[in-house]
Amino acid sequence: MLMIRPVLRANDHRRSQVHVVVFFIFLVANIGGALTPLGDPPLFLGFLKGVSFFWPMTHMILPMLVCVAILLAVFFILDTILYRREGAPKPQAPETPEKFGLDGKINLLLLAGVVCAVLMSGVWKPGIAVHVTGFDVELQNVVRDLLLATIALASLKLTAIENRKANDFNWFPILEVAKLFIGIFLTIVPAIAILKAGESGALGWLVALVSGPDGAPQDVAYFWLTGGLSSFLDNAPTYVVFFNAAGGDAQALMGPLASTLLAISAGAVFMGANTYIGNAPNFMVRAIAEDRGVRMPSFFGYMAWSSAILMPIFGVVTLIFFI
Repeated sequence: MLMIRPVLRANDHRRSQVHVVVFFIFLVANIGGALTPLGDPPLFLGFLKGVSFFWPMTHMILPMLVCVAILLAVFFILDTILYRREGAPKPQAPETPEKFGLDGKINLLLLAGVVCAVLMSGVWKPGIAVHVTGFDVELQNVVRDLLLATIALASLKLTAIENRKANDFNWFPILEVAKLFIGIFLTIVPAIAILKAGESGALGWLVALVSGPDGAPQDVAYFWLTGGLSSFLDNAPTYVVFFNAAGGDAQALMGPLASTLLAISAGAVFMGANTYIGNAPNFMVRAIAEDRGVRMPSFFGYMAWSSAILMPIFGVVTLIFFI
C-alpha cells in the first residue's frame, strides 16, 4: 500500500499501465510476502498456531525466488515490447523540481509499532480469553487490535494533511475493500465449515485427495487445493483448514512433514494472486489504480492474466519442489 502510488506516479507518462499494476499484484501484494508471518495473513495464522517466525524464510525462499525470477523476466519482455510500441515515451520534467527528502517521518516509528503489536500477539500467551457470541477472544488479540487502532489514529493526527493530499490519498479504496470483504467473509462461513468437517462433510471427497491410500500427505494435492480454494475463499481461512487437515501440530509440520507445510504455505500465499479476492491487498491495489485513472481488467479479465502467466509458473514450482 505504501508502494503502489509511487509506482503509478512513476508510470503516469505511459499509455500502457495495466500490466504494471497486474505484475505489482503478483509480485508485491502476494508472492513477495512469502518470507515472514508479517508478509501475508496465512503465514501469520501459522505463526499464531506455533510455526516458527523464521520457518517461512528458510523454507519458502527458493520457491519464492523461482516465481520472482520468472515473473520479472516475463515483465521485462512485456514491458519492453509495450514501451517500444508507445514510441519510448519520456516523463515530463516537473516545473518546480523538488529536493529529495522524506516527509512524515513519524510514520516510520508508527510502522515499527504496527510490527511490534502484530508480533506481540503471536509471542505473548497470557492464557486469558473472553467468551463472546460463541467465540473465545484472547487477551493478546484484543490488546493488539487496540494498539493498531491507536497507532492509526496517531498517524491521522500527526501527519500533515498536505502530505496526504500530495500522495492523492483518499478513503475510497479502503471503503471498497471493506464492503467487498465483509460480504466475502459472511458468505464463506458455510464453505469453510464444510471444509472443516473433513472427510465426513459434503466436500469429503475433496479433502480426501490430500492423503494417499496409506494416509500419507500428498504435497502436490495440498499445494493445488490450498491454492485453488485460496483464490476464491480468501487465503487465510483456507490455510487454516488445510493446516488442520495435515494434523495441526506445528512441531510435526515443521519437522517430518515440512514439505507438506511448505505446500500449504506456498499454495495459500502464491495463489492468493489468482483473483482479486484471493487476498485483500489485490482489490485494494486495483481500487487505488482505478482511482488514478488506470482501466483495470474485470474480475475475469484479471483471471485471464493470472491463468496465462501464473499457472505455468506454479506448474514449474510443483515439478521442482513437490514431486
